[in-house]
Amino acid sequence: MSKSLDFLTEALRRLPGVGPKSAQRMAFHLLQHDREGAAMLSRALYQAVDTVHHCAMCNTFSDTEVCELCADETRDRGLLCIVETPADQVMIEQTLTFKGLYFILMGRLSPLDGIGPKDLHLDKLVGRATDGQVGEVVLATNFTNEGEATAHYISEMLKARGLKVSRLARGVPVGGELEYVDAGTIARAMLDRRSA
Repeated sequence: MSKSLDFLTEALRRLPGVGPKSAQRMAFHLLQHDREGAAMLSRALYQAVDTVHHCAMCNTFSDTEVCELCADETRDRGLLCIVETPADQVMIEQTLTFKGLYFILMGRLSPLDGIGPKDLHLDKLVGRATDGQVGEVVLATNFTNEGEATAHYISEMLKARGLKVSRLARGVPVGGELEYVDAGTIARAMLDRRSA
């Protein structure tokens, strides 16, 4: 193969979940069937890398210094939701139930991967959470071991500064039948039960 094709294939392999065969198929498809799409992808990547940076307030990706959500005066500035990634923020926004602001960690604590507190912008988080406006911090990290460790670490750090900290509830999924739900989820739902 040509060096340019090899380079394109290796570049596509950097995407999550894309192995060598998939990357090669994508490269062949773009060059053989969709050169216009390949050019558009190239321009979009170049523009995004050149213009997208982190919001000064919440740390999400933004074209401006302060993202649209942080600039929205109708949001409840007393509520701050902490999530791991911009994708998690998007999912919470799609529920239309949270009207506060966010802080995006851009990861989670993972000592095995060499990711510690300094890698998660926690100094920026503390500054944001203790700005005098935030009354409650909602921890919405994932329910993985790393997500739980991250939530615990941040919870202890913020409680020591006098902030009210809450955690997303866990339990049986909407529409789920107990027979098909794993035992760990049912156990957590039983422990976190509330009055009806």
